[in-house]
Amino acid sequence: MLNIVWLVLLVGSVVMALWTGTTKELVTSVTESANAAFKLALGFTGVMALWLGIMKIAEESGLVGLLTRGIAPIMRSIFPGVPDGHPALGSMAMNLVANMFGLNNAATPLGIRAMKDLDQLNSRKGTATDEMCMFLAINTSSVQLVPAGAIALLAAGGSSDPTVIVLPALIATGVSTMVGIATARILSRFRRFRVEDKGCDDHDAR
Repeated sequence: MLNIVWLVLLVGSVVMALWTGTTKELVTSVTESANAAFKLALGFTGVMALWLGIMKIAEESGLVGLLTRGIAPIMRSIFPGVPDGHPALGSMAMNLVANMFGLNNAATPLGIRAMKDLDQLNSRKGTATDEMCMFLAINTSSVQLVPAGAIALLAAGGSSDPTVIVLPALIATGVSTMVGIATARILSRFRRFRVEDKGCDDHDAR
């Protein structure tokens, strides 16, 4: 779908340029934009590499593991359906810590592994459980302690104070995470969003 949107925008721009006689301006704009995008991406890569290196040091030093163990009690209260000691708790905790530090590339495989671990507790394969929905809500809202991606973009764009985004990002993502948890908890209580236990037929499940 996204490819179709881009195609429509591209073709529409060319058609409008031909219609209004601004083909020269279009070509100039495309060239300048491509040049600016390359410079931005190059600067972003350098800053992102720095943050990833810092986070790798934090991981090797045990800081990430310490934070993971620190939020374990919170994880157990949010996911009461997951037994103590189950691998899903560790996978989810590691995913959330990675997201907190803006390590999206590292968080993605951890999130996939967490979903697979949660599916081990699923009595109806292929149907999301309350724990899966809750994890997805938290993962999507994702509290950001260090929004590395946003900082890198601001720094690459020439911002004089790229870290100014830290506090607003923490407040915004903190609120979004609380709303996500509350919404998932409330919706799980509605019968229309629940699936009967294994053993019922498809009509009853609906």
